[in-house]
Amino acid sequence: MSDLLRLATAGSVDDGKSTLVGRLLYDTKSVLADQIDAVTRASVDRGLDTPDLSLLVDGLRAEREQGITIDVAYRYFATPKRSFVLADTPGHVQYTRNTVSGASTAQLVVLLVDARKGVIEQTRKHAAVLALLGVPKLVLAVNKIDLVEDPAQVFADIRDEFNSLTRSLGWAPEDVQGIPVSALHGDNVATRSENTPYYDGPTLIEHLESVPVDADVHGRHDVGLRFAVQYVIRPRTAEFPDYRGYAGQIGAGSVRPGDEVVILPSGIRTTVERIDTADGELDVAHAGRSVTLILADDVDVSRGDVIAAPGAPEPIGEFEATVCWLAEKPLRPGARLLLKHGTRTTQAIVGALEERFDEQNLTSVPNPESLELNEIARISVRVAEPIAADDYKINRRTGSFLLIDPAGGNTLAAGLVGNGLSDIELGEIGAGDRVPA
Repeated sequence: MSDLLRLATAGSVDDGKSTLVGRLLYDTKSVLADQIDAVTRASVDRGLDTPDLSLLVDGLRAEREQGITIDVAYRYFATPKRSFVLADTPGHVQYTRNTVSGASTAQLVVLLVDARKGVIEQTRKHAAVLALLGVPKLVLAVNKIDLVEDPAQVFADIRDEFNSLTRSLGWAPEDVQGIPVSALHGDNVATRSENTPYYDGPTLIEHLESVPVDADVHGRHDVGLRFAVQYVIRPRTAEFPDYRGYAGQIGAGSVRPGDEVVILPSGIRTTVERIDTADGELDVAHAGRSVTLILADDVDVSRGDVIAAPGAPEPIGEFEATVCWLAEKPLRPGARLLLKHGTRTTQAIVGALEERFDEQNLTSVPNPESLELNEIARISVRVAEPIAADDYKINRRTGSFLLIDPAGGNTLAAGLVGNGLSDIELGEIGAGDRVPA
């Protein structure tokens, strides 16, 4: 079991995410005494009887004034059993792009549902996005359970509806844990609550401490070495007149001196002579480690190239992809954009919009005319320079990319190489069976 868990929050606006995150920080003693004092004073000024723990995390002035989370913020806390990095993401539909960003590296996501509202449209949208991103584990936190008349029945109904949704989206039952909580009062967050006798499962903290996760959040399969070259180091000094190193972060697999590698997209083969770091040479380096590779031969390698294990897929110039559109201006076939994959940025043309995903009904709409803000679709893409990519289902890091506005540099879409909709049971819920928002 990894001693570090990367997690994120998701859910609809006003479902209590900020309060839950504040409660996690408070109950794990991860905030300073003066922060607690400041929150207590601010809460008293607002006429509250108890500290408003959401003030611990909603740091932007606009967030405090509107009572919503806008930005993605990373929180760090720990228990004796595990350390945690938490991406606190917004719930408002306008900020779905921020949820995509925060959940893209998560090993687990806590998806909150307001017990009074149940599974709503934004819940289904977030669940669909998390499924496409390949998040391995989910927690359904049914919050504000203290505010409903029959909490046992409400929790059971929401859990059953959510489990039906997640099964259709591709999660196995053992990868989804439902927990009734009250973030305001701390019920089932760090301590088991006497107010939920109908629930005999773990508290949220207990589950986060014990859930098994893969230490490499990006790799689902052993694809071998994937090393995107970020910078070519050539000091040309008296001390290092002939030094040539290739700096970057290992995206998948591992590397050792003596390993045979292939340079993509050129296909040239060589071997690794040495692995350098600021702290000295390494005998082995694994995924996630930033290193400088020294190659045995003087080969042509530039920023954007990928140093890979032999047998890596051939670089692709045209491919199908699944994208979440993040811009106000709609996407239409024929759009000329920039595509950023790893450390390579190249021109790209969007071909056909093959199908748009209707996350509310788990159906697809074939050949839409355009793609609007926050919509998800399978498209075709052609790039000017081939990219050394894996299917996203194989490796999250080497199978992801961004579409960028060539004029302003804004990110327009988050993309996944391959058909991300293929694991979703499209058509299982018909239009007449739509769950009311």
